[in-house]
Amino acid sequence: MRAAPREGLEMKLRSLKLPSFVAHHGEVAGRAETGGWRFDRFLDELAGLELEERTRRRIERLLKASHLPADKTLATLDLARLPPAVKRQVPTLCEGGFIERTENVLAFGLPGRGKTHLLSAIGHELVQRGYRVLFIAAFRLVQHLLAAKRELKLDAELRRLDAVDALIVDDIGYIQQDREEMEVLFTLLAERYERRSVLISSNLVFSQWDRIFKDPMTTACAIDRVVHHATILELVGSSYRSEAAKKRTDGRGDEGGAKAAKEAEA
Repeated sequence: MRAAPREGLEMKLRSLKLPSFVAHHGEVAGRAETGGWRFDRFLDELAGLELEERTRRRIERLLKASHLPADKTLATLDLARLPPAVKRQVPTLCEGGFIERTENVLAFGLPGRGKTHLLSAIGHELVQRGYRVLFIAAFRLVQHLLAAKRELKLDAELRRLDAVDALIVDDIGYIQQDREEMEVLFTLLAERYERRSVLISSNLVFSQWDRIFKDPMTTACAIDRVVHHATILELVGSSYRSEAAKKRTDGRGDEGGAKAAKEAEA
């Protein structure tokens, strides 16, 4: 049987949506001929290249959809500044086992202690492992939920978020905290309870969450749901931002440095 012309083969591979086969079949065929490969090794080599490329493209799509801060990765996280107990937990959290167990991660600490960077870094690692991640500020998340509720589309929005394996809600203590906001946020947490993972950063400890949920019973129920299966990370120490501001203002005198550090803490 005569070999099919290369143009015909490439057209068929494109129709089958095998771009790596199209790009590399000639090169791999040359190596196979030189090395005397069996047909199954030739196909295995091409299939491996196709899978690698598909994985790379999928991770690119997941990363774009995640809205994770591009600069807040594990590579840029100063692990030496983390409390020892937190530092020990980071590698395990990055593996994503807590997602498989539908557990939550809660990061507490005063402003500037690295909560956002830590959860973002974990999120980046989860994306590399193929998990669907969404990073969103708490106030923006509440705005989306309120808008969906007004348009009678809250159920649809909750279903959309349900497709996310790890929902990172940043700075939960900064929402406006009126009753409508409390209700949609509580609904979200209740919907994800024991079904999907939530990662939350907060400068408010649990005893202050009544500022968020107002009603004592709702506050207790919300805390119960997020804590039931959760890893709690407590970030202490000095503020990253105030230290950075102090370094920038060392040459401006004590008064200027103190003012900049105070502003950075806010």
